[in-house]
Order: sequence, then structure tokens, then C-alpha cells
Amino acid sequence: MFSVLRNLGWFFRREKRRYLIGLILLIGVGVLELFPPRLLGNAIDDIVRGSITTASLTKYIGMILILLLVIYWITYIWMHKLFGGSNLVERLLRSRFMNHLMTMTPSFFERNRTGDLMARATNDIRAVSATVGFGMLTLVDSTIYLTVVLFAMGFLVSWKLTLAAVLPLPLIAIAMIFYGKAIHDRYSLAQDAFGDMNDQVLESVSGVRVIRAYVQERLDEKRFSDITEDVYNKNMAVARVDAFFEPTIRFCVGLSYIIGLTYGIYLVFRNQITLGDLVSFNMYLGMIVWPMFAIGELINIMQRGGASLERIDETLNSKADVQSAANPVQVANPTRIELNDVTFRYPSSTIDNLTNVSLTLNQGQTLGVVGRTGSGKSTLLKQLLREYPTGNGEILISGVPIQQISLDQLHSWMGYVPQEQILFSKSVRQNIQFGLDNADDDTIMKAITAAAFQNDLGTLSDGLDTLVGERGVSLSGGQKQRVSLSRAFIANPDVLILDDALSAVDARTEAQIIENIRQERAGKTTLISTHRLSAVQHADMIIVLDNGHIVERGTHQELLDMNGWYREQYDRQQVENNLSND
Repeated sequence: MFSVLRNLGWFFRREKRRYLIGLILLIGVGVLELFPPRLLGNAIDDIVRGSITTASLTKYIGMILILLLVIYWITYIWMHKLFGGSNLVERLLRSRFMNHLMTMTPSFFERNRTGDLMARATNDIRAVSATVGFGMLTLVDSTIYLTVVLFAMGFLVSWKLTLAAVLPLPLIAIAMIFYGKAIHDRYSLAQDAFGDMNDQVLESVSGVRVIRAYVQERLDEKRFSDITEDVYNKNMAVARVDAFFEPTIRFCVGLSYIIGLTYGIYLVFRNQITLGDLVSFNMYLGMIVWPMFAIGELINIMQRGGASLERIDETLNSKADVQSAANPVQVANPTRIELNDVTFRYPSSTIDNLTNVSLTLNQGQTLGVVGRTGSGKSTLLKQLLREYPTGNGEILISGVPIQQISLDQLHSWMGYVPQEQILFSKSVRQNIQFGLDNADDDTIMKAITAAAFQNDLGTLSDGLDTLVGERGVSLSGGQKQRVSLSRAFIANPDVLILDDALSAVDARTEAQIIENIRQERAGKTTLISTHRLSAVQHADMIIVLDNGHIVERGTHQELLDMNGWYREQYDRQQVENNLSND
């Protein structure tokens, strides 16, 4: 049960001063709380004996008030320390969790659903933070504070009465063991169900246009209703076990009260304790009610925290399948890119997605990559991003194997515009500035002009300050592509990779963008994959892929002369363009 505290040892060692002060003060308050009942019992005994005076009554009242003020002040400090630690571990875990996700490769996100990761980053981290705050409180109160109160009952009143009153307590321990295991298992299932629900919400919101287009609203509502019903049932299963804690403890504490009162009256009549002792004892008995409840809360919160920490650690312990070189080789500039007999297969694939691919690209050259859908165009370009472990063969940059170059340096050279554009829920300006922090308007407009987006600014409600919505929902497909291109252009990378990034723009706009690329990126390397051959006619080298193999290569004219797939596709697109113009 306490494995969660052991696994959080790194945090307690880091914040040992905070927890040392907090726990000492918490224990100190527990000790101080023993004095008011004893003072009240002494006062009652003085009244029974008839020896009470105004001075002694004032003294009793004054001492109790002073104790209450001291307890109030110390309680404020220990609560600030313990619950401040709860907020601190939540911040640390969330930062560590997010930073870890930033280092993960695509294969990790293929294995883990977004909704489940969100559940771990929210509910699970909050459950762990409660463990180091409220959990530490219940741990101390259910052990040390309970021991102190029982010690006071035994030494300050009567050991016989104390032993009789605590007879029902073992029943609590037995019940807590049973309840604790049930809570752990059921809470894990409830958190998994919450992750499924998050996934469903994300899919429904991001795909709402498709859902409406196919008139699937009622079906999607039914699917969501079934998932929420499952979440409800699994959380109710947790609540049903949780609901047993308090009645079980109340029953056992009630038995203690009955035993304490009955046996206590018997001892008063036998003159073994005084009436004041019995009153003090009953107040102490009332004070152990919370520690009894704390036992239940401790089991509950530790099991929840343990289940949540297991889920968080499962994510944090996942290793990226692409690691930066331990002793990276420093490369000044990517002057030459070479692929020698590269064969690559995705982790989830059963066949090679690239086979014996070889090519050389010098700085300043443009490579065009064309081929049928699924021929391996995107796969080839992603080899330079190292999103997946390298396959067989060699990938060299400036003569250095890509595995020996640090990932940070490698990515700093690259500008990547994927097929599916990712825009953030910010303004057009902020999305473009993502490529260059704090870029001024002149620099932004230069990048926009290079992406042929300047004429579209006038159609946006607030120009550069127009909010694009989540994933750019307020922009058309062509506008999203050109904002993404502007973001890449403003970064002015050494190597620009355009993965079918012009598919949503018309032929005239495409021609303008390509001409801008040729002018603005003179002396820098560019790789373009496309289905429209007009986008790569200017390239220094064009390769045609088919099932991961390079089946044709050369310049535009050389490929036309080969009378292969490229020539066939080119003639077909020329006919289509002529028909469109007519």
C-alpha cells in the first residue's frame, strides 16, 4: 500500500526540509491538543470536590484559550507546508510528463491514445498530488496522533479502560485491508475508462464536420452515451467500496464509545477513576474518531495514488526508440546528404517500406520525389528527421552518419511542412512566429509573400491577428497550407522538406510559390514530394518511387526521355490542365 510513498522518495528527499517542518509541527499540534481535555477534567474534579475558585477557573479558561491560539497558528504553518508540497509535486510531475512527451517519437503515440495520456496528465497526477498532501496528513494522524491519544488515555486516565475501549479497532484493520485491494483494482479500471471517454470526445470534436456530413450525430451521441455509462458504472463501483469505509469506522468507534462509557461508569463507582477522568477519557475517545476515519482515508488515498502513479510511471518509463548520440559529432553545415542502400521498415509494418534507396544531394540542390500513393515518398523524407530508428544502409550528412549527429542539431537544420498541417489555436501571426520567435511584421510579410498568402490576408477578419481556431478550423485547406509554408520560410532552414505541401493550392498559386522558393532559397537544400509534377520540374534531380524502390531518376527532361511512369503521368496531367483551361 505504501509503495507510492517509496516511489515518490525522490520528491521527499528534495523537499525534506518542508516535510520535516510540516510533520514535526503536525505532531506537535497533536500533543498540544491533549491538554485541553485534561484541563477540563481537572476543572470538573475541582467542582466535584468543591475546591473551584474564581482564580482557578480563570486560570483554566486562560490556559485553554492560549493553547487554542497556539494550535491555530501552528496548524496554519503545517497546512501551508504539507499542502504546498501537494501543489509542488503536481507541478513537477506535470512538467516532467509534458517534457517526456516532447521527446517521444511517433511510434509511442501510435501505441498510446491521446485521451488516455490526457487522463494521466490530469486525474492521475492530481491523485498523486493528493497522496503527498492529504495522504501525509492521514498517515500521521492515523499512526502517530492515534498513538499519542491512546498513550494519553492510558497514562493520564486508565490503561484498563483504554484497553477495553480499543477492542473493536482490529476490526477496522481487517476491513481496511479488504477495502484497500478492492479500491486499487476498481480505481485502475475507472481511470482507464476515463481515458477511453477522453479519446471519444477528442475524436468527436475534431471530426464533427465528417460526423455531420454523414448524418451520424445520433450514432455518435449513442456511442458517447455508452462510454459515459461505462465510466459512470466503473466509478460507482469505486464509490460502492468507498462508501463502506465510513460506516465500518463509525460502527467500530460506536462500539468503543459503548465500552468506554459502560466500563468507565463502573470504574467511577469503584473509585478507580474520577468523574473528571471519565469526562477527559470520553473527550479523548472523541479525538480518536478522526484518526479512525484517517485510517480509511489513508487506505483509500494511498491505493488511488498508487494506481495513478503506476500509470504515470508507465508513461515516464517509456523510452524513445530514437536516442540522441551519447557523444555527438559536431557538423558545421549540412553540405551533402547521402543515402546508401537504405532499407527501412516501420515498427508496425510487415514489409520493407523502402528498399535499397541510394541518392546524393549537395547543398543548394533541389530533390523532387514523386510516385504513386503509398510508394514511400513521405517515408523517404522522414528518414532525415529521424522519427523512427534507422534501418539498414547509411544516411550521411556532410560525411557523418546521421546516428552520430545530435537530434537537436539535426532538427535545427530542418524545416518540415507535412501533408497534414498542424496549426495552433492562436492568431495567424503567432502561428507564423512559431518558426522564428518575435519576428517583426516586415519579416512575417516577407514569409507570407513567399508563400503567396498576401492576397488572402484581406479576406480575414483581423488580418494577421485573426484567430485560426483549433487546428486552423477557420481557414481553408489552401490557406492552412500556406500559413504552414510561411512558418517554414520564416525559419529559413538549411534543409526545407515539403511533403506534398502544395496539394491544396491551385496550379497558378503553386507556380508562384515554386518560383519564390527558387529565388529565396538559392544556395540551400530543398526536398519536395508531390503528386503534381509541375512542382518539381525545376528540381536538380527527380526520383520516382514504386513500392519503396527508386525506379526512375534524373532531371525533368531526362525522365521524359525515358518514356516511363514519369512521362505517362506528365502527359496525363498536361491533358487535364488543358481541359481545365478550356
